[in-house]
Amino acid sequence: MLALGGAPLTLGVAPWSHALPATRAELEARWIATQTTPDAFVAHFRLNNLDGSNVVIAFSAAPIRDASGNTLRYVGTAQDITTIATHDRLNDQLVGALDAASDAIVVFDANMQLMFANRGAAEVLGITDTTSTSGSSVGSSSNEAATTFFDAVRNQVPRDVLTGGVHNSWSGELGHRSPDGFMRTLSLTLHVVRGADSTVEHYSVIARDITEHKQLQTELQRQATHDELTGLPNRTLFLRRVAEALDRSRTLRRGVTVLFLDFDGLKNVNDTVGHRFGDQLIVSVGKRLVTATRPSDVVARLSGDEFAVLAEGVGDESLALEIAERLRASITGQHVIHGVEVTSGASVGVAIAPLTLLDEQSPADAALTLLVNADTAMYRAKQRGKGRSEIFSEAMRTQARDRLTLSSQLERALAGGEMAVVYQPIVSIHTGRIVGIEALLRWNHPQRGLITPPAFLEVAEETGAIGPIGDWVISQAASTLRTLLDDNTLERSVAVHVNVSPRQLSDVGFVERTTNALAGAGVDMRQLVLEFTESTALAGNPAITRSLNALSRLDVRLSIDDFGTGYSSLAHLRDFRAAQLKLDGTFIRNIGRENSDDPIVRSIVQLAHSLDMTVVAEWVQSAEQLQRLRLLGCDHAQGHHLCEPTDATGIREFAQRTSAATSEPVRHSGGTGAGPLPA
Repeated sequence: MLALGGAPLTLGVAPWSHALPATRAELEARWIATQTTPDAFVAHFRLNNLDGSNVVIAFSAAPIRDASGNTLRYVGTAQDITTIATHDRLNDQLVGALDAASDAIVVFDANMQLMFANRGAAEVLGITDTTSTSGSSVGSSSNEAATTFFDAVRNQVPRDVLTGGVHNSWSGELGHRSPDGFMRTLSLTLHVVRGADSTVEHYSVIARDITEHKQLQTELQRQATHDELTGLPNRTLFLRRVAEALDRSRTLRRGVTVLFLDFDGLKNVNDTVGHRFGDQLIVSVGKRLVTATRPSDVVARLSGDEFAVLAEGVGDESLALEIAERLRASITGQHVIHGVEVTSGASVGVAIAPLTLLDEQSPADAALTLLVNADTAMYRAKQRGKGRSEIFSEAMRTQARDRLTLSSQLERALAGGEMAVVYQPIVSIHTGRIVGIEALLRWNHPQRGLITPPAFLEVAEETGAIGPIGDWVISQAASTLRTLLDDNTLERSVAVHVNVSPRQLSDVGFVERTTNALAGAGVDMRQLVLEFTESTALAGNPAITRSLNALSRLDVRLSIDDFGTGYSSLAHLRDFRAAQLKLDGTFIRNIGRENSDDPIVRSIVQLAHSLDMTVVAEWVQSAEQLQRLRLLGCDHAQGHHLCEPTDATGIREFAQRTSAATSEPVRHSGGTGAGPLPA
């Protein structure tokens, strides 16, 4: 008895007698079949050891024949190949795992010939290792793909990795045109395996196709830096480009100019024909701006109706203004949107980078400063009447800073009890009786003293503070009127006049809050007169029109203030039937001098009367003006000649003096002194 690998072998007994039953049956059948052929018998089988382990046996038996070819016996060998079989099984498992990977894994020998490629290599690189399955050589197309891929590796991987430098590994991105003709981006890891003498033994490469990931990353980056609607750079990318231009200007000594554009018409389009048309208007404006600029200029959309342009190499004011006017003209006029003609205009602010800007700030901070300066200049252009261009100056910066400070102070003024309401009587020119009192807002500023509305009204309108302040004025005015009516200071027909702004009238809750304030004070709707400018009435804002119509239906009287300083459109005056016109004081200034009058005033008075409207003359400063206005047929007057703005007590004193007079109006200056005026 012999033992092989711990398993007993008995002479005359088959070596596989201790194998698994299924294996024994298979080998026995093969042995019987081999005896009828001249071939040798070769088999691999597994035996169980006495200790419970098993071994793998490689057995071969060759026939010994006589001269006639008859088989005399078999000479066989048995070898323990357990270690080799274990290694082969492990290799098969590794190859299976590599084939299951979606990454391409390829191995090249020192001569850059393909040694191994997994299934992922066929999908990613078009390389197929046919030797691993069929034993044949690699196909020509696969060879070509392998050669092309390794050429890409050799051309793009650092040379010291491939030629024996200190680095034997490299990871990075690789560009490779795959056999399907598409350019792909691969995430590559390369290992160079070297022998003891540092010569290359083989190269192993792991490649992952990240083309879609890179495309998605690029698209996300584009979306983060570009406006979705127009495709133009957004604020983030624009500031980056400005910072880069400023940084280049240090060495190139070239000017850098930023232009800030705000175009008019978008809100009207959105409100009247819809946001789809408004979006197309934005696209149209963007295209016109790109057409009107140089190829090197950067056009960006910052927000809804705001665009910016970077003009590198422009440092001259006259040239900058010329560019601004060209841009403004390009987007001013008619735009045809889905067959609908839309009119737009624009205001442009220009900011030229001073030479000292980068001495004080980093390029990123300087870019933001330059954009803010251009915005400030644009705002100044809008203040001065829109449809124009302005270049930034330090005076604008100071003014903008003051406005910002005033804005923050204004938000706290109402809560801090700094606001007050004074009243100025409106007197009948023909009877001298008080027909109304106008509520006038005053701000008792802690540092600047008493401030009148022209100094802060525009800021209040922009910030939205005009809403709560305006509501408070109406409430105070209604309460004061109720008090003066209850103590018989004023007649029951007297009305209180309150100025309202476009922002107040466009607020959907304004009408309800106004009616609640009047009801709370016990004041009749007909005793409120709301004054607004002609431009407000003709703005074409549907929200304002709805509010005015609703107030009119509630018997609140409407008065067009400062008539003659706006459009002075007679056609619109006919269509918009207000109860009263307030003639601007600039028309009154020269009346009464040298016994002359103004034919324009006479015409306006006659026109208003023909439309059943009364006329109030503002800023009456002398008895001569009052006399001439009476002769011109004007109905009412107010001004310092009659009575300066005062509190409720001053109104009582003025009313007492007025009632003590005869039929003539009285003069009251500064709250003291009164007497009948000559007829």
